Parts: sequence; C-alpha cells; structure tokens
Amino acid sequence: MVDRPTSGLPRSDRGATRGRRSLSLTLGVAALSLTALVALMAHHASATTTTTTTTTTSLATSVTTSTTTREPTVTLSAVGDSELGNTPQLPANPKAYLAPIKAALAAPIVFGNLEGTMTNATTSKCAPTSTECYAFRVPTSFAAVYRAEGFKVLNSANNHSPDFGEQGLLDTSAALRAAGIVQAGLPGQVGVVKDGTVKVAFVDFAPYANTNDLLNFPEAAQLIARAKRLASVVVVYMHAGAEGSGADHVTRATEYYVGENRGNPFAFAHAAINDGASLVIASGPHVLRGMQWYRGHLIAYSLGDFANYYNFAAEGDLDLSAILHVTLTSRGAFVSARWTSVRLTPSGQPFVDATHASATFVNQLSREDFGPSAAIIRPDGDVATLAR
Repeated sequence: MVDRPTSGLPRSDRGATRGRRSLSLTLGVAALSLTALVALMAHHASATTTTTTTTTTSLATSVTTSTTTREPTVTLSAVGDSELGNTPQLPANPKAYLAPIKAALAAPIVFGNLEGTMTNATTSKCAPTSTECYAFRVPTSFAAVYRAEGFKVLNSANNHSPDFGEQGLLDTSAALRAAGIVQAGLPGQVGVVKDGTVKVAFVDFAPYANTNDLLNFPEAAQLIARAKRLASVVVVYMHAGAEGSGADHVTRATEYYVGENRGNPFAFAHAAINDGASLVIASGPHVLRGMQWYRGHLIAYSLGDFANYYNFAAEGDLDLSAILHVTLTSRGAFVSARWTSVRLTPSGQPFVDATHASATFVNQLSREDFGPSAAIIRPDGDVATLAR
C-alpha cells in the first residue's frame, strides 16, 4: 500500500511549514517583549519627554520602533543693578573692570538692569546745586562693553532711565540697538530674544508712568498677555521696593522711599505669575532680598547691585550680590536654578565669592519672609525645588 500524505504537501514540505510557523511565533513573542519594554520605559520617562511607539506586523514578522523627543529648554542668567560709573568718573578700562565676573555670567541669555543712561547729553533732571539728586550717564561706547560680557537684554524700567531727559533715552536706546542688545521696560516695550528655537519675552516694570508701570495692575496684565503671544516663555522684571541696608525684607505691603511709592513687590510678583509669567526677577533696593516659590514658579525679590563704580556704598550687606541662572522648559515650567555668590569691592567691582556669603544671607531672608514657600539655596549653589 502506498503511504499518502494527509495534506497536499510532501512530508519534507510539512516539516518546513512547521519551521516557518515556529519562526513566526518566536519573532512575534520577541516583538511583544520589545513592545512591553518600550511601554515600561515610557512609563518611567520624565514629564518633559514624549515617546512615540509604532508597531508594524506582517504574517511572519513584527517590528517595533521608538522615537524619543525631549522638550527644548532655555537658560538665562540674571543680575541686578549695573552702573559702570558716572561721567566723568569712569573706569579706565570697563572691560577689565568686569573681566573677573565674565565666566560666571555665561549663559545663552544674560539679563541685567541698566541703572542709568548711555549718552553725551549734559542737561540732567537734577538742579545744579542739588545734593539729594542723582543722575547717571556713561558713554554710548559702553553698550559694546556690556555686549562683550555676554549681555543680551538690558532693562530701562527704573528711576534713572530718564536722568538726561528725552535725549538720554534716545541715545541709550540707539546705543543698545547698535551693540545688538535688546532693551526692555520703556512704555509698551517688550524685549524678545531666543535660546535656540525657544523665544523668551522680557516684560520689565517700575513704579513710574515713563516706564511699564507696576502700579497699574490692569495694564501690566495686558502687557504680560501680549508678551505671551510673542513668546512661549515670559520673564517679568520689577524694579520695586524701598532702598538701603534696612530694606532687605519683603514686607508684603506698599513700600516707600523718600516719599515715593515704590509699589508692593509681593503683590505684584504674585499677580505677574497669575497673569502668565514664567519667572519673576527684581532689583532696585540695592540690597539682596529673599526668594520664594509661588504656584511652581520662582520669584527672586532683589538681586542687589551687580556693578557699581563708586556710585553707591559697598559695605555691610550692600556689598553682597549674586548671579542667578535659571533653566525653564519651552512652556515656561521650572527645570533648575543655580545661585552664584558675588561680592563687591569698595570700588563696586564684582567678583565671585568663594565664601558663599550672599547665599547664606538670602537663605536667612527667604526663611524669615516666606516660611514653607521659601526657595532655599543648597551648599553647592543649586536652588532646591519645593517639596510636593
């Protein structure tokens, strides 16, 4: 009797068919294992990571591919008030004057407050015989000095931007523009810069009608809303609060100096974040103030004086300063911050302080003023995130 195969294939072909089925099953199991591994990795990825998994299956094979995209970030460094002298009392070499601090400043975006003007105008706001009025000016060539040190944005929302009238304002704006520095803070002015693909808008305020006015909350809210349409990250700067060594605490009330309303820094900073600011930084009191977390965003209430060529006293807590580095996501969420302690010489020249005196001082102020919402600087300079 002839032995007939039960299927339409010879025995050898049936064996090959079983082999193909076994190979297909093995590949399928491997693909399922790889898919499970990708899913596990995606589960543990950070909030700033997006994982896309695509699985393609045929009769004999299953292939899984995974693409991971990290959200872009932006990093900036910020300092407080900068006055590189007052004509004719100027540093002989302003670049050399700032050289000790240049490396510590380095960041894709460097921001500071320009406390004064860049002009050759001679008619100031002060009466010739006045002893209680201060008007600051440096040559327009100093704009290139700031740019060489890395500054990309300088603020003009302060009480010294109009020191030499309309001509001083025009000269300052033209000098900054020619040097490639973005200006912010004059009425209606928003400064926009980029770090890679991420746009950052700087909206700067001071308690004056000839700047973006921090005393006018509704107008400030409108300006912040406009900034949010221009950029995905919004940094608000405020030149606010009383001045001097006795003004290092945030009072949570309206503050005055020589009878002038200097605003309520606490209320304004919180309102700015409620209106959409990603970060709030400040100066103006000429001393450091504490830092606070509010709704997951950082507020630095005063970064003190950064450079001060014989214009202000540099003793006691007045000689403590800092450089604040902050990294945010492209949506403005906080990623990290680092505090570099700085000290001023008697001539107002800044240098990195290895004793970290300003970090110690600010931590004390932060704890006293903000309690559980205080932003605390660790011994390594990193700012600790608020426990959730």
